[in-house]
Amino acid sequence: INAEYMGNVRTSVRVLDSMEAVKRTSQEICKDTKRRRMASAVPPSTMDWLLQPIEKNGFESLFSLDSAFVATYSSRSPPFGFNGLGYLVYVRTYSRVKADGTNENWTETVQRVVEGVFEVQKVYVTNVLKEPWDEQKAQQAAQDMFERMFTMKFLPPGRGLWAMGTDIIRKKGLGAALNNCAFVSTSFKTIPELISSFTFLMDAAMLGVGVGFDTDAAGQASVTTPTEPPVKFVVPDTREGWVESLRLQLESYLVPGMSRVEMDYTSIRPAGMVLKTFGGTSSGHAPLEAMHVALAKCFAANAGKPLSVTTIVDVMNLIGKCVVAGNVRRTAEIAFGQADSQEFLDLKNYDLNPHRMEYGWTSNNSIFATVGMDYSDAAKRIQANGEPGLAWLDNMQKYSRMCDPADDKDKKVKGGNPCLEQSLESHELCCLVETFPNHHETPEDFKATLKMALLYAKTVTLISVHWPQTREVMARNRRIGCSVSGIAQFVTARGLDTLKVWLDESYQHLRACDAAVSNWLNIPESIKLTSVKPSGTISLLAGATPGVHYPESRFYIRRIRMAKDFGLLPSLRVQGYKIEPCFGSEETTVVLEVPVDVGPGIRGVKDVSMWEQMSLASFMQCYWADNQVSATVSFDPATEGSQIQQVLDHFQYKMKGVSFLPRHDFGAFPQMPYEAITEDQYRKELSRIKPTAVNTGLPSRTASEVVMATGQQDNTDYKMEDAFCDGDKCTMPTRK
Repeated sequence: INAEYMGNVRTSVRVLDSMEAVKRTSQEICKDTKRRRMASAVPPSTMDWLLQPIEKNGFESLFSLDSAFVATYSSRSPPFGFNGLGYLVYVRTYSRVKADGTNENWTETVQRVVEGVFEVQKVYVTNVLKEPWDEQKAQQAAQDMFERMFTMKFLPPGRGLWAMGTDIIRKKGLGAALNNCAFVSTSFKTIPELISSFTFLMDAAMLGVGVGFDTDAAGQASVTTPTEPPVKFVVPDTREGWVESLRLQLESYLVPGMSRVEMDYTSIRPAGMVLKTFGGTSSGHAPLEAMHVALAKCFAANAGKPLSVTTIVDVMNLIGKCVVAGNVRRTAEIAFGQADSQEFLDLKNYDLNPHRMEYGWTSNNSIFATVGMDYSDAAKRIQANGEPGLAWLDNMQKYSRMCDPADDKDKKVKGGNPCLEQSLESHELCCLVETFPNHHETPEDFKATLKMALLYAKTVTLISVHWPQTREVMARNRRIGCSVSGIAQFVTARGLDTLKVWLDESYQHLRACDAAVSNWLNIPESIKLTSVKPSGTISLLAGATPGVHYPESRFYIRRIRMAKDFGLLPSLRVQGYKIEPCFGSEETTVVLEVPVDVGPGIRGVKDVSMWEQMSLASFMQCYWADNQVSATVSFDPATEGSQIQQVLDHFQYKMKGVSFLPRHDFGAFPQMPYEAITEDQYRKELSRIKPTAVNTGLPSRTASEVVMATGQQDNTDYKMEDAFCDGDKCTMPTRK
């Protein structure tokens, strides 16, 4: 018995030793796999991992949607919104000219974007992670994404519609062009760091990215006088060349002993030449020279003095004015200052600062509010002119959704983007994507859409940018913003409680999707996922109310500006649209009118009180946005202005940011972008338009018409009508 017992013991020991050996081997394999995957997951410093395979094999060989699948959409009409307004905005703003000189139709645009997304994924998985690629699974996911984009259940940001799947990414590798907005702090340890905050803003702005900035550098550096004789700098005819000219000029005024820089603009192409990659036409050197002259004047007036709040904002605003001059590029700025800084609060008091009247409009100005502060002074200023906006930095840093416990995820956040739907660290960019809950019948279908929206945005985070500091923070945070629009329509049709259930359940689902996608791509889960952006042209495409906002009126005339030679205008006239010369630009531009019905039961913003608007914004901050809600609350100065302080006292615990817009009746003026009308007027205007007006493509164009279209495509957008940062580029605000 003892011998048998001991034999069993020896056998058990051998088995245990064997199991332990297997366990050790398994652990070593896991560790090796983890080391290998983590090593390959270090964010590439360049885009060579994508550009080289495309250059070697051509993008066509990387990923293509099944042609038979795409062919099924040839007879389907896209659900563009608002009686053709969405379609007109699409062909004017996002339909790219193809190699044969004709424009994309909606099917081709969606195909380009989806294939661009999946080719990035495929190259990243196979070339960077060195993992196998499941073509069948990818094809199924791509077809699902295509269907949900085609039917406008979700859409990329306007810059995604414009740039994804194009040479901007495939040849230039400009990942920044796919991101919406950014923030940069002027806080610094060295003077070169300070200078880089200004050059970062210019570089990003020239790529169409709107940028927020703070004034933390005030009093921390001094303005000097450059020495003579000057050094000459021939400004290269590139974005990088313009930015370098700014760096050299700033260096001459902020680093003691540096020579004055004499700029030579002879290498810059003349105004009016077509820009091949981004569209539009060259502005020539005049805006850059004007910026250099204005900056020299600004610094000369402050020589020997500490760098002030005013000087910091002056420099940033002059950069913004340079970027948008000539109506070639568009961008946006928001300046953040301290709530107790009278200097900051008076920046747009042009009686005190008359020199700022020429460029003060280039930024919205907001204060960093603190919970519990006295809002009386801010409330008085808001009642007078709508500024300052407010950003509760402590809430931004401590909270994700405001209904959840504080998590301190964003303790490194320093500010936000110009529309304030994203909390951001310094030098951080954000990618937004827009979903439309009211285009779904069930919450399950909405969740499926969110998965595709997340997959788009998460893919954009794989595409590197050319700023090292930005690469580091974006690779660490992988911050995205899955936004929702059409909220007013959803609440009107289905009720607030239904919206609460959909949002809360979908938020949890989105976090689970992010965990799965992040694991597949071997990247960190996103620090935050959800936002409510203000929207603009993208919501027009889909026929949705913008973000959390109510429309001006249920029925209205929407006027949009187009180049006089725009190729679609002859057919639009035949179809019955009212088209007339643009007041003040009769030789080059026309105005087209579209009657719009937002939907049954929708109230106009004048019928929604300031308190209700704030309540809806805080509701979305509670149940959806772990980033932020972009909310511009309109109010009647006479009847609601005195309540602003009480509104801020009440909602400071529930929101992260807000701006206000006083409603003033300035009377009618020619060709207003929005004009409220009655239902009878709407039906009369609609009766003029033929039912077949909205088609799926543009007529062919001659070569000269193509040049005109591409030259005007970026130049005839909303100009100063829409202050939203969701289009192909962010736009400067309207507030003066």
